[in-house]
Parts: sequence; C-alpha cells; structure tokens
Amino acid sequence: MLLSYLVPVVLLIMLLAASIRILPEYKRGVVFFLGRFQSVKGPGLIIIIPAIQKMQVVDLRVVTMDVPEQDVISQDNVTVKVNAVLYFRVVDPEKAIIQVENFTLATSQLAQTTLRSVLGKHDLDEMLSERDKLNDDIQEIIDTSAEGWGIKVANVEIKHVDLDESMIRAIARQAEAERERRAKVIHAEGELQASRKLVQAANVMAENSAALQLRYLQTMSDMSNKNASTIVFPLPMDIMEAFKHMRASAAAREGTSGPAPDDSGDSA
Repeated sequence: MLLSYLVPVVLLIMLLAASIRILPEYKRGVVFFLGRFQSVKGPGLIIIIPAIQKMQVVDLRVVTMDVPEQDVISQDNVTVKVNAVLYFRVVDPEKAIIQVENFTLATSQLAQTTLRSVLGKHDLDEMLSERDKLNDDIQEIIDTSAEGWGIKVANVEIKHVDLDESMIRAIARQAEAERERRAKVIHAEGELQASRKLVQAANVMAENSAALQLRYLQTMSDMSNKNASTIVFPLPMDIMEAFKHMRASAAAREGTSGPAPDDSGDSA
C-alpha cells in the first residue's frame, strides 16, 4: 500500500527536479519549444517542461580570450610574431545560440584572421609605435563582423610583437643613429643660438669702446680667482691694426728715402 503512494511521489519529485532551473543574474536561458525558438528567460526561477522544452544557458559576462601567436608579414616585408588579447561579451543570447554554432570558437577564429589582415597592411614601425590605432582598427572590424552573432567586442590589445635577433640588432643600430642625429642637430642649434647672442653682444660693445675694456678687466678678474700658473691676456685687435699701420708707414719712408746714386764713375 505504501509502495503504491511512494512511486508517484518519487516520479513527481524527479519531474520537478528536471523542470526547475535557477539562473543567476549574469546568465540567460534560450528556450526552444519542440525545436523552435520560444523566448529568452532569466534570471531567477525558470520552469521547463521536460522532453518538450529545451534550454541553453548563455553567460553574459565579459570573456577574456587570448588570441594565439600569429605569423605576420608587414608591409615592408618583415616577419614578426604577434599575439593579442580580446575582450567580448554576449549582448543578444538568441543570436549567439541560433546564428552561429559555437560563438566562442567563431570569435576566436575571426580575431586571428583580422589580426593578420590588419597588421599586414602596416609597416613594422607602425606596429611598434601606433599600437593604440591598430587596436582600435582591429576592434572595429571584429565588432562589425561579430554583431550578427549577438557579440559585442569591448576591446582588443596587442600584447607582444616578437622579432628575430637580426632585426632587433638592425633596429638598435637605427635607434642609435637616430639618437646621434638628434644630438648633432641639437648641438648645431645651440651653436646657432650662441652665435646670434655673440653677434648681439658684439654690436652692443661696438657702440661703446669702454664696454670692451670693462669686459677684458672682468675676464682678468675671473682668471685671477683661479690657481692658474699661466695667464693669457687678451690683446685688442685695434692695437694690432696700429702696429700694421706703423710698419706700413716705416716701409713707405724707407722706399722714398732709398740709397743715394753712385756718381764716382771712371773719369775720362
């Protein structure tokens, strides 16, 4: 007698256990009724009729996907190995289940092909210096393609760009040459600015000869403060010009006074 009541109770408990689903806040259930899409349910308590209804659960949280390392040939024919990380989430559970068989695998393959395609259109220098722009381009392309699957790509970040040893040495030589070029340009610009300032100072001193003499005295004072055994006294160029004029005048006088002619010739 007891067994006749126990069997229906056990069957009812099993039916309820198979019918009741509880979904957390970050999950949704796509319900099919006899194979046809019925609705998206959740979160909370959901009752499913066994053998008639079927539910597939979709996680709505952001998924962090590591894009495997890809061999990329840049536009300037340099082979590099690049890997990235992709952040995406499901925004439309219906499309994510119905439109694509495995939306995670599909997104991963799409990210790999897009990474190779986009980076192959840029030079190596752009890959190394313009990562933000490349990240935005890759993210936009993947997001546009995955929109039909109910996927929203939040961000794409290029993690590593690996080069072979020969290319690393070549880039190092290029960077060293660039630094030397900048140093020479900066030095030349400094010399140009100094020469302009010197010209301005010379023009100021030319207006008053006493300013040049005061500068000489200041230089002598600065040199006397140092324990130097040799003192170089700057000689004004005007004195040298005076000496030149004196020498020229002496030479002119010697030329005009010349030796007297010899009149003691043989007499007849």
